[in-house]
Amino acid sequence: MPVFWLVMIVLGLAALGYVFGRHRALANAGGDSRHLHSLPSYYGSNVAIKTVVPALLVMIIWLFVQPFVVDGRVIGMIPDSEIREGSNASLVMAEVRRTADGLDNAVAAGVMSDEEAGNARADVSDMTARLKDAGQIVTSTITQPVLLAAQEYRDLRRASALFMTIVVLIIAGAGLVWGMAGAKPDFRARNVVEKSIRMLLVAAASIAVLTTVGIILSLIFNTVEFFRLYPITAFFFEPTWLPSFGGGIDSDGNPLSKLGILPLLWGTLYISLIALLVAVPIGLFAAIYLSEYAGSKVRSIAKPMLEVLAGIPTIVYGLFALLTVGPLLIGVFGDEGLGWMQAGTAVMTAGLVMGIMLIPFVSSLSDDIINAVPQAMRDGSFGLGATKSETIKQVVLPAALPGIVGAILLAASRAIGETMIVVLGAGAAARLSLNPFEAMTTVTAKIVSQLTGDADFASPEALVAFALGMTLFILTLGLNVFALYIVRKYREQYD
Repeated sequence: MPVFWLVMIVLGLAALGYVFGRHRALANAGGDSRHLHSLPSYYGSNVAIKTVVPALLVMIIWLFVQPFVVDGRVIGMIPDSEIREGSNASLVMAEVRRTADGLDNAVAAGVMSDEEAGNARADVSDMTARLKDAGQIVTSTITQPVLLAAQEYRDLRRASALFMTIVVLIIAGAGLVWGMAGAKPDFRARNVVEKSIRMLLVAAASIAVLTTVGIILSLIFNTVEFFRLYPITAFFFEPTWLPSFGGGIDSDGNPLSKLGILPLLWGTLYISLIALLVAVPIGLFAAIYLSEYAGSKVRSIAKPMLEVLAGIPTIVYGLFALLTVGPLLIGVFGDEGLGWMQAGTAVMTAGLVMGIMLIPFVSSLSDDIINAVPQAMRDGSFGLGATKSETIKQVVLPAALPGIVGAILLAASRAIGETMIVVLGAGAAARLSLNPFEAMTTVTAKIVSQLTGDADFASPEALVAFALGMTLFILTLGLNVFALYIVRKYREQYD
């Protein structure tokens, strides 16, 4: 049974349990809800919770564990001869899963019967041809061990789905009976429901925290594996980025790939600096105008229009950099102008467009922070004879400075993590240069390029993406923590 319909059945049982539980509680109280410990809805909710929560919890755990169990059983059927040089068991297992899915799709399309798909003595050449005729993607020719493993994979997956359906329905039925048994006047249904809701909220918070922990651990483990294959000193101090996907080492025992992070880190910081030089003045001046000078009507129109920039997808900004800003800069700084720029993809192109993207981040946060400065400080300044501009320069901005610095640091962390604008606007050259009209690249862009295609995660050329990601994570985490520290300190002072 498909998971969707199984979930619908469990939810249907829970809905029936709610109605029957509520009705039975009222019936046991003689139709008078005053004789019940809790409201009738709590008794119905108690039945629904006991029906749906244990069943869905078991289903989620089953779906999570099933791939590991099935893959472990099937991968033992694959002989070492099937793992060719340059491949690994994971790639062969991916071919097994692809073949199994192809057999399922072919059966569903009527190209072959279920008996033919499960025939262990089927001719592999004929099976490959029939799968390709059915539009299924397989390798040039399926080998006999892969076909047998795919057939076993299908059988185990279907058996697991059947057992899961039976177990989940049994648990849902048992929970329904358990909940109905509590539909008594003296049962504290409200306490049970409130405790269940609290546990649900704790579980939701725990999932968010554990997801973060899982991301960090995956980065750490793969980064450690990378540094086992590639020297850590070369990664942090090598001034060259030149990956060789063929791998190997030279005559001196050094890796052929040059995976130094310095040019990528320099490109990241250089582009981010230009972006901040664009975003901070414009965003801050816009915030000052909106909070100190603009009327309510102008503010109600200008502020939402400014914040629309934050909702534009970054790929659109990237296209804007590639098709508009780059050619515009070429016209001014190219061969027909000052002669400083050779191509539209450059640090300046990406920096300008990224700065435009960051304007609403700086302006919106700064506007909120400036508005949080107590009006009494402005009135005191006016009372001493200061003008509007003097009050802003000598009173409002110094008071709001910690929060503004926090907003700028948050915008900087956003700039450091940007990818699409860099890919389309800055080029892909990893170099150490001070010329803003040359093409450069960033850490995020190289993470994408290193993991694009069929990456072998046993090679340093693929694992370096995790080391880059870990470095970027630590950098942005430090900026965010510092920014939040400054903002919270400010809020404690002026809230």
